[in-house]
This record gives sequence, structure tokens and C-alpha cells, in this order.
Amino acid sequence: MRKRLSTAVLAALLSVVALPVADAAGPNHDHRLKTCERAGLLFCEDFQHVPTGAGTSLKWGVDTRNGSLEVERDRRGQKVLHVRAEGNGRAFLKVDDFAAPGNSFYGRVRVRVEAFPDAPDWAHYTLIEATGSGPEVVRPLGGQYVPTLDKALWGVGADGGPTGDWTNWRESAPSKAGVWQCVEWRMDASDNRITLWFDGKPNPDLTVSTREHGGNQVDFLFPEFDTVKLGWQLYQPNEGSYDIWLDDIALGTDRIGC
Repeated sequence: MRKRLSTAVLAALLSVVALPVADAAGPNHDHRLKTCERAGLLFCEDFQHVPTGAGTSLKWGVDTRNGSLEVERDRRGQKVLHVRAEGNGRAFLKVDDFAAPGNSFYGRVRVRVEAFPDAPDWAHYTLIEATGSGPEVVRPLGGQYVPTLDKALWGVGADGGPTGDWTNWRESAPSKAGVWQCVEWRMDASDNRITLWFDGKPNPDLTVSTREHGGNQVDFLFPEFDTVKLGWQLYQPNEGSYDIWLDDIALGTDRIGC
């Protein structure tokens, strides 16, 4: 005799079948779409209202040399920013006229890098840069290819000021290619301190501050920030090309979270 499934059991089975499958090729868009609705953000861009094609907007500027920005759809149909640079070119989305209370702020971006450089030795790249009135060019997210370890590693860095040109890379922070990561950072002017989180987890090894950094033994001091750039730049000659995707960019006075 054939047994019939009860209504309750059948409903439970159907609910399991209907569960959405996570898309490893992109970020959690259901969460992301709510970010720019938050009050109090200093800047936010999820690209959903930017036309596909050449990456331009009245909300932000562009800084490129041998590079390009393009808004395109990912495999889920959501819009993301495709950053491409040839050789040691650069391509950045630029947040101009930026001002943070007390010169301190939090940032969050979802990022996917197709591949990191493995030549030349000590190849140095930047994904996030903050500048303003003052000599230091501050790079809360960058990294280097470290030939002695045969690895590309994330690092905080700076250039152009008294501390010199440095990248505070750490073995505990490998630059992961081919995957989406949520990167958060904090700029705390009270101690010129930069801290980072990856996918919600802090990495204290990357923290730098006034006296603890990777440059010349003088104080590391923030400029008065007025510009934040997100994208890609490689500083050494290189014949390759680099593809990076950015999404869900937000800057605010409180931690935004992943």
C-alpha cells in the first residue's frame, strides 16, 4: 500500500528544496543592498544605480593610467566594478572632497583579485589609498610579492613622508586570489593607527600606529584626509595585466561590518 506524506512533512521538504544556493562568485547581495540605506555614512556605492559600461559617476571620480574601470554584471546579475590595469598601470575609483570627523573613519569594501604579481621580486601593489593635506600617502590595503617566501602578502604602508616608502606585510595575511573577501579598515587619528579585518576577523599583525610601523624611525602621522581611492596600482615594470572586482564600498564614522 502506498503511503502518503503528511502535509507538514511535504511542506518541510519543499522549503529545503527552495533554499537559495550561495554564489561563491560574488558577495552576499541581500545583505549588501541594505548598506547604502544606512544613515550617517560618509560615502557609499554598491553600483546598482550606475549604468553598465564605462565606470563613471557624479558621486566619485576616476584616476587611471594604462587602466580602466567598467561597471558590469556578475553571475547573479548584480552590478560590480571591474578594475583592469596593464603592466604597472593604475585604475582607481576616487572619493573626492572627503571629510571625516576628527580625521578618523572606518571603511569596508568587497574585493576579488584575479591574480597577484609573482614578478619582479618584491613587486608592490596598492588597493586602497588615502591622501590629503600632509606629506604621507597612506595605504591601508596593499601588499608585496615576497620572493623569499614565494607568496603575495597583504600589508599596510605609506610613502612620500618622513617615514619613507614601506609596506608592513605579514605572513599571517596572505593575499588570496580568485575569491571574494570583505575587507574592513579603521583610520584612528588619535594614535595614527590603522587596523584591518578580513571577512569579519581582525588581523592585529597588520596594525600600525604612530610609533609602530614599517618605515624610518620617526613618527608616522596621518595627513588631513580629503581623498580615498580604491582600485589597483602596481609600481614595478610588469608585462602582465591585472583584473580586480570591487563592490559594496562604504566609508563611515562607525564600523560597518561584513
